[in-house]
Amino acid sequence: MSWRLAALKNGFQEDAAYRVEFFLSIFSSALVPAAIQIILWYALFQLGGQTEVAGWSYAQLIQYTLVSTLFTQVRGGDHDFDLQEMIRTGSLSNYLLKPISAVEFVYLRGVGGRLFVALVCLCIGTLAFAAFGFSIPRLWGAMLLAIAGNVIHYQIGAVLATAAFLWEEAYSLLMVKNMLVQLLSGELIPLNLFPVASQWIWKSTPFYLYVYGPTQYALGNWTHSEYLHGLGMALAWMMGLSVLIRLSWGWGIRKYSSLGG
Repeated sequence: MSWRLAALKNGFQEDAAYRVEFFLSIFSSALVPAAIQIILWYALFQLGGQTEVAGWSYAQLIQYTLVSTLFTQVRGGDHDFDLQEMIRTGSLSNYLLKPISAVEFVYLRGVGGRLFVALVCLCIGTLAFAAFGFSIPRLWGAMLLAIAGNVIHYQIGAVLATAAFLWEEAYSLLMVKNMLVQLLSGELIPLNLFPVASQWIWKSTPFYLYVYGPTQYALGNWTHSEYLHGLGMALAWMMGLSVLIRLSWGWGIRKYSSLGG
């Protein structure tokens, strides 16, 4: 009986340690970027004497920084790195006979944690929005757009991961993609701070749908029609990327089979 109690105790301790590590990782990934932005806005407005930046006041930029942290936690996930590693190591063979594709399996296996994070952020945001008089339905709609962004983020990574069928160091492409996403999603700064002549860059990618779009809608800076346009763009990107995944993975599996033959 004593060994059973010891095993049960160890199990509780391991579970508690995992939960603490999980929440600490979320907290740190949200705190550091937000702290950097708040320091930047403080330096520009309080120390530099600016009254506005690109038409935004100090209060508006602080609001953007705080609300955007709710959506930066939703857009992440390293499932595409798992795909790349499966191809590189040959463990993809274990998934070829499953009733669903490896691309779908890896996403469904890992998306649960991200959806839980989205629920936590939604609860926190709802309480904050209720306290400060912001629109709660807008927050819920914004979270839906952010979840769509999570799907797009993975789909792009899944397409890039097929480079591993030819190149062993394909994870470099995924790293570059993540760096571009940080810049062009609105996670680091509001995208309207880009020079007008270069705003076509972020508008031509789906990355702005991850953080910038949801934050703008939640704060009331996007109209309902702009939100519906963004949601329609997200659906179009998802459908187009689904086709691209089928084509790229169809080619990759044939290449993988020939190498393994």
